[in-house]
Parts: sequence; C-alpha cells; structure tokens
Amino acid sequence: MELDNDKLWAAYISSPEPRLKEEIVKRFLPLVRYVAARMAVKFPAGLDFEDIMSFGVLGLLDAVDRFEPERGFVFQTFAVPRIRGAILDELRRFDWISRSGREKLQKFERTLENIAKTKGIADDKSLMKAMDMDEKSYKDLLEIASRSYVVSLDDVLALEDGDMQRENMVEDDKPDALELIEQSEEAEQVVAALKKLPERERILLSLYYYEGLTLKEIGQVLGVTESRVSQLHGRALSLLRAELKSRLTG
Repeated sequence: MELDNDKLWAAYISSPEPRLKEEIVKRFLPLVRYVAARMAVKFPAGLDFEDIMSFGVLGLLDAVDRFEPERGFVFQTFAVPRIRGAILDELRRFDWISRSGREKLQKFERTLENIAKTKGIADDKSLMKAMDMDEKSYKDLLEIASRSYVVSLDDVLALEDGDMQRENMVEDDKPDALELIEQSEEAEQVVAALKKLPERERILLSLYYYEGLTLKEIGQVLGVTESRVSQLHGRALSLLRAELKSRLTG
C-alpha cells in the first residue's frame, strides 16, 4: 500500500534510506515537469526540454535534502523555487542572454521608467521610436525581456495531485504585525501597478500567473501565435516593473 505524502516524509526523516528518497523523487517528478513547462524561456542552442528537466531534478534533489516538514511548509511550496533556481543556474552557464542583449534590456527598462514618470504607459510605436529600433529588433527585445523575467509570481504556486492548491501553502508560523503591514503595502503597490497596464497585458498576466495557462494556451485564447504571446509577456512584465519602480522612486 502506497504511503501518503505525510507518512512518506515521516518515514524518510525517521530513516533516510535511499529507497525512500527514490520514492519521494519519483513522486514529485511531475512538479519538475510543471515548473520547466511554465518557464517562459527559449532553450539555448544544444538544449532541449529533457535537458531542462534534468536541471530541475537537481533542484528537486536539493529540496529533498533540505526540506524540514516540522517548519510547516508543504513540500511543493518549498521545492518550486529551488527547482526553478537550479534550472536558471544551469541556463546562465550557457549565457542564454548575451551581453548586448542585457545592455539593450537595461536601456529598455530605463526608457520605460522615464516614460512611466512623465507620460504613463507607452505604446509600441513610441517605444520603438525612443529606442531607435525597427519592428523586428523591437520584437526581438521583447523576447529577451520575456526570457529574463522568469522569476516571480508563480514561484509561490504548488502542485498537489495534479492541481495548484493555494490553501496548502500557508506556513504554521504567523507573520508578525509589521510583516503583515509590509506585505499588504507591497500587494497594494502591485495591484495599483497592474491596474495601470493595458487590458490585454492584464489579461495575459492573469492567464499565465493566476489561471496557470502556458504561453501556447494563451495564444489560443487570444488568437495569436506563441511567439507573439512571448513578446507580449515580455512587454507586460517590463511595463509592470517600470510602473513599480516609478512608484517607488516617486
């Protein structure tokens, strides 16, 4: 008879036998696939999805070794950032965003911040003019932005029996009053910044980060290609970052 997750962890903590660790890793391999599939990245030359999966498994193994059930976390919540982090660490070794790409992205961010402080949200034509770029170069830059902002909102999602269960992500230890105030203020800033985004960008972020759709699935909803969704994703996150920075710096 198969042990449930709590009993499996209890058995492993009590007696960390290789067979129990193997069972834990096997049970949570779908979590690695879930994280890898939802990362908005194009694989560097020479890598495929199975390579990304293998990077994620390294993060899963690290999470198994470091997980402490008594701290009150669900394992999925603890493991997701480590799986994602392991994938990103390996991708960085392949220099998946070139130096020139990073320089263009930094210039793009500065341009967005300046526009956000003076005029609000800029449209694509205004941004292309400000960046002195043609349409193709601009779209390539949005692809870079989409790949570079793979941190973030969905790191807190967990996978429980094939579904995302937000109610299982609460830690036993409650934050103190100051932490609650800080969290509330940060959330208000994000919500306010999101409201400033164009409707299409808000819908895209909602579908990706809240509804859990992949870029391909969002393309089917919006009636555009997956590549175009990736560009819109980069634009949406760039606009959100610029709006938040503008609010923080006044």
